[in-house]
Amino acid sequence: MEKLPKIGLPILFGVVVLIIIIAKSAVTIGSGEAGVLYRTFGGGVVTDEPPLGEGFHIVAPWNKVYVYEVRRQEIFEKMKVLSSNGLDIQLDASAWYKPDEKNLGRLHQEIGENYLNRIILPTIRSAARSVVGRYTPEQLYSSKRDAIQKEIFEETKKIVDDQFIVLDEILVRDVTLPPTIKDAIERKLKQEQESLEYEFRLVTAEKEAERQIIEAEGKAQANKILSASLTDKILKDKCIEATNKLAESPNSKVVIIGSGESGMPIILGNQ
Repeated sequence: MEKLPKIGLPILFGVVVLIIIIAKSAVTIGSGEAGVLYRTFGGGVVTDEPPLGEGFHIVAPWNKVYVYEVRRQEIFEKMKVLSSNGLDIQLDASAWYKPDEKNLGRLHQEIGENYLNRIILPTIRSAARSVVGRYTPEQLYSSKRDAIQKEIFEETKKIVDDQFIVLDEILVRDVTLPPTIKDAIERKLKQEQESLEYEFRLVTAEKEAERQIIEAEGKAQANKILSASLTDKILKDKCIEATNKLAESPNSKVVIIGSGESGMPIILGNQ
């Protein structure tokens, strides 16, 4: 009985050490994450093997795991840039990005965990200054927003693709001009719109005038043809036919036969 404590203490000590080792060796990778293994005695960062995936992992206690989020992430950025004529423009943009999971080890080794501030943001700022500098404030305000968004994305992507980063999209959310410049542009656009509306009214009026002229010419031609086809005999026959129909009508009337010009009947009353 006296020997039991002497045997139990080493066992207890061994169990405690084992628990500590397991605790130090256990790594859990969460959802949407991946881990880069650093082998202290085995060459440092592991770049020739896939990163550790989601779930529970056991690693040697002297090694370390760096966990990265590999889901798509979004960063918002406000930038002061210059237009082609040197005016200050504020650009509000956002970027969708994520690390290249297949090359996560190389990203960690060559750039590090702070790749957002080291690579992505400086590249976006540089591309934005370069692209916006090609356009006037009026172009930025009205017709070229989609164009600058596409150009900023393409210029940024060319750089970050070589840095083990996946850039999905850059969105230009707002372009803010100096108030005086914005007011001047809005007045100019309003004047241009009014000018277009005036030109439209002129074209519409011109087409209506042409339509009326064509219609009048058609009526004149029709009357000319009709006048040429109506002889005195035809007119008299028509009048006699109309008089017969009038005489057969039950309505009271007074008709004087032969008193009109060329002997045509005159209707004095029709009640």
